[in-house]
Amino acid sequence: MSPASIAEAFRRSAARVPGKTAIHFLGERYTFARLDALSDALAAALHRRGVRAGDRVILYAPHCPQWILGWLATQKLGAAAVPVTHFYGADDLRYIARDSGAETAICTDTNFGHLDRVLKETPLRQVVVTRVSDLLPAWKRGLGHLLDRFPSGKVRAGADVLSLPALLSEGGRPPPLTAGGSDTAEMLYTGGTTGHPKGVPISHAMLLASFAEQRRASLRVIPEGQEVVLQGSPLYHILGQVIGIAAVVAGETVILLPRNNLDAVFDHIRRYRATTILGTPTMYRMMLEHDRIDQYDLTCLRFAFSGGDALPAETARRWKERVGQPLYQGYGATETCGGVAVNHAGVEAPENTVGKVSAHQRILVADPETLEPVAPGQGGELLVSSEHMTRGYWNKPEETARCFVTVQGQLWYRTGDMVRQDAQGWIYFQDRSVDVIKHKGYRVAASKVDNVLQEHFAVVASCTIGVPDDSVGERIKSFVVVKADVKGVNAQDLIRWCKDRLAPYEVPQYVEFRDMLPKSKVGKVLRRELRSEEKRKAHIG
Repeated sequence: MSPASIAEAFRRSAARVPGKTAIHFLGERYTFARLDALSDALAAALHRRGVRAGDRVILYAPHCPQWILGWLATQKLGAAAVPVTHFYGADDLRYIARDSGAETAICTDTNFGHLDRVLKETPLRQVVVTRVSDLLPAWKRGLGHLLDRFPSGKVRAGADVLSLPALLSEGGRPPPLTAGGSDTAEMLYTGGTTGHPKGVPISHAMLLASFAEQRRASLRVIPEGQEVVLQGSPLYHILGQVIGIAAVVAGETVILLPRNNLDAVFDHIRRYRATTILGTPTMYRMMLEHDRIDQYDLTCLRFAFSGGDALPAETARRWKERVGQPLYQGYGATETCGGVAVNHAGVEAPENTVGKVSAHQRILVADPETLEPVAPGQGGELLVSSEHMTRGYWNKPEETARCFVTVQGQLWYRTGDMVRQDAQGWIYFQDRSVDVIKHKGYRVAASKVDNVLQEHFAVVASCTIGVPDDSVGERIKSFVVVKADVKGVNAQDLIRWCKDRLAPYEVPQYVEFRDMLPKSKVGKVLRRELRSEEKRKAHIG
């Protein structure tokens, strides 16, 4: 019988392979038995402090075993994890804490300062703090701190600030779990098309289905139980979850690095005989261009998966020439819980395809204006539906009505992306929504950047677009109109303004000043026209 919840699936794996390595991190191995016991202890401690089924718990930390530990503990309580990027500052944290209603957060000491700034302005009532080194042996912690190898942050004392090691020392087991199926397992925030991130509630059933379908893609080359995943995509990103977190839930192994230093990536692939790696096209391009790649043996890799952006054909060809294995591509979104289409290992695929539709998903290629299906082989907007699909955004009825539509009696999610499907079922990506920029695998809301720019005293109007760039997917460029009586404001001034208010990956690389922006008859800025203009420039150049 299939498990009804993430916690049940993980417990089954831990019982089946208790001594197997679940996580490699900084030279240490964490077995499934240890991870199960630690997540039980944390879940029990959180339950004693009021965390209940249905509550939201923010996870705000870089890659470390404690991230997975916190995620599993949340699942064992039937609460919903709310993973957020550790790049976020106080403004985004304030918004997400308020929007999600989370009362508990788990963070590292290096992130605590941002959370502490907003605690009194949010529903948050307690913060669990850990150092990245907390679960390492005492000698390694001491040596690391002596050599200043571990970053550290200031953490104040207080009844609302809890120490992760202290909570774990209490021991115990959580109460029996009743959540599962259609209950929310986690809520991922996505940039989407608006100025504020939108919460996407994802059920246990949808996560488990997505985990299973993504794993099927590599089964021909990696037998069940033998996968070793090098976590190249963030744990808070759906791509990182449907491959990396999925491996832990299924009883396989994941390799975590605090950050993706390429020499460390290559060394960990070789040392731990990684079979699987995941990342964005940008990451693979950087790996191929690294001047020491030839010093490492990467022949253990059997399934290299690219997601988060369109994969350039040249990058795919170079990877196969260098590594001897194909670079597999897929297509997905946070709202669809990852994979909508995927290329399966061992299946010869045409160039530039993102694969065939995953078994648990249904698609409709439709005219974006009428939502009528287009003729076979013609391009149109991709709509996605599934049995356990997300049915809308958290607390966003207007955005839900715009993006989740009923067509022919069926609920569909509108991706905003243009694709075509050929007679053999292969899907080809053609163009993305003009409102979303894919930069280094991140989804950047163009309107969010515009909102920040328009808060500047000198700016009258702005329009931000993505400019195609093979190295990073798209670069962020903002077109700006300033007040006629303002002098001396330059592009670097506006970029610095954005750096103080946006995550690093959201900051525009270019600012171009204009006397006016192209607009429709009803006054709407024509973002697509500016994108077309930039493409023409690139073609001429």
